[in-house]
Amino acid sequence: MIKKYSLILLAFVLFSACYPGLSDTEKASQALTRFFSELSNGNYAQAADLYGGSYQILADFNPGLDADDHPALWENGCQINGLQCLTIRTITFNELLDSGEYIFTVEFNDPAGNLFVLEACCGENPITAPQFQFEYRVVEAGGGEFLVLDLPIYVP
Repeated sequence: MIKKYSLILLAFVLFSACYPGLSDTEKASQALTRFFSELSNGNYAQAADLYGGSYQILADFNPGLDADDHPALWENGCQINGLQCLTIRTITFNELLDSGEYIFTVEFNDPAGNLFVLEACCGENPITAPQFQFEYRVVEAGGGEFLVLDLPIYVP
């Protein structure tokens, strides 16, 4: 019986060696997907853990909040300030910059599950083509952790 389990364990180890862990690009993609999933589900503390960009705009939008209360800033950003905290529909890796930033093109689902399209807004040229693809940057923060650097789409 022990020999049988030893053979199973050996087979598992050999099989695992043929399929190494995720690439850094895949990890960066997963971090970006998780970030938007957490925001869209209202899990603002978890989303804050996946964000490595500036909070200055969110702090400026919310002067009544403590600038270090990142979950509260995300909640207001998504619920009040016009950030579009949507789920990702498609994600495409574009390039890895010399700075270590992974660049992705992202398409989002609107709340009804359709492709999110950003139309011309607020005095912009109305003949400008609607935008449905958005660029996001992700960086490795060390220890295999990846952080999103850009805020969600803003619609005033």
